[in-house]
Amino acid sequence: MSDHNYIVIEGVIGAGKTSLATLMAERLDAKLVLEQHEENPFLVDFYRDPEHFAFQTELFFLLSRYRQQTEEFTQTDLFQQYTISDYHFAKNRIFANITLDDRELSLYDHVATLLERDVRTPDLVVYLQSSPERLMRNIRIRNRTYEREISGEYIKSLVEAYNYFFFHYEASSLLVVNTNEVDFVRNPQHLEDLHQRILNTPDGTSFYNPSGRGK
Repeated sequence: MSDHNYIVIEGVIGAGKTSLATLMAERLDAKLVLEQHEENPFLVDFYRDPEHFAFQTELFFLLSRYRQQTEEFTQTDLFQQYTISDYHFAKNRIFANITLDDRELSLYDHVATLLERDVRTPDLVVYLQSSPERLMRNIRIRNRTYEREISGEYIKSLVEAYNYFFFHYEASSLLVVNTNEVDFVRNPQHLEDLHQRILNTPDGTSFYNPSGRGK
């Protein structure tokens, strides 16, 4: 774990990325980098009418995440060993490939390719893998206004895209966590088990499939 100083928590909308990143940062006294999705002025319109607002939404996210990533990692913190983020910069491409048409995607790809060269690659990615049903339930429970228009079909398409992306992921060490029977927010033992698994993740790709017993 000594080489895994920059940890990214990833997963589809509703997987618990921000919750786990925040809890892990508290435990490790880490620098916390959170995605500012509420700042996107096109997001509400996108969920209501994705065909007309997809390009604006994805381009805003791309540029916003680029600015945040480059600013955060030019500021050296001598007092914190770890940095934990609740998103991977590569998620831009996952979403763009789903939401954009061919012409939009071609333009988007040119811009993304230029920006990606300046973004730091994480040492470890923790992919919170969940079923569409579990994700939709989590989304409904947290009841964010701008997420009320999200459809089950959209979440299903994201699950398929995320699984495909991480099945082929080789840019850093990867821990795939099956979260369908885990509640690391409300169950301290689940959090402790996951925390220890993350701390002891070996290099390469590995899988963690907790049973959820003891909940």
